[in-house]
Amino acid sequence: MRILFLCLGNICRSPAAEGVFRKLAAEAGLRAEADSAGTGGWHAGEPPYGPMQAAARARGYDLSALRARQLMRADFAAFDLILAMDGQNLRDAARLAPAGARAELRLFLDGVPGTQDVPDPYYTRDFDGCLRLIEQGAQALIARLQPPQ
Repeated sequence: MRILFLCLGNICRSPAAEGVFRKLAAEAGLRAEADSAGTGGWHAGEPPYGPMQAAARARGYDLSALRARQLMRADFAAFDLILAMDGQNLRDAARLAPAGARAELRLFLDGVPGTQDVPDPYYTRDFDGCLRLIEQGAQALIARLQPPQ
C-alpha cells in the first residue's frame, strides 16, 4: 500500500501526517509506504515549518528529514491512496487527476467522527490541536488497513 498525504504547501499538515503515520504504522506492524505533497509548489525543497517540527518532536515524531514537494499527475499512478487534509485540497487534487487514475482520492479524516477537515496550523497556530487530529486520523487509517486477525 502506497499512501500520499496532501495539504496546501506541504510544510505543516501533510508532512506531519506522513511522519505520524509512518511511526504508528511501524509500531502496529503495518507494511505501508508514505509520502506527502502540497497542491502548491511555493515551498518545494523546504523542510516542514519550524513550529510544526517542534510540536511534532514534542510528541515523539521526527519530521526533520522531510522536504516539501508539489503534487504531480504521476502521483495518481504511483500511489494507491491520496488523502487530502481538507475539502479544498481534495477539490484541487481532483481537478489534477488524470482520467482513469489508479489512486483513490479522499479526505484524510473520513471515518473520524466530529470533523472532516484538518485546520491549517500555519494560519490557526494550533499545532498541537492539528497533531491530535492527525494522530486520530492515522490511527483510524491503520485500523482500516490492518488485515483481519
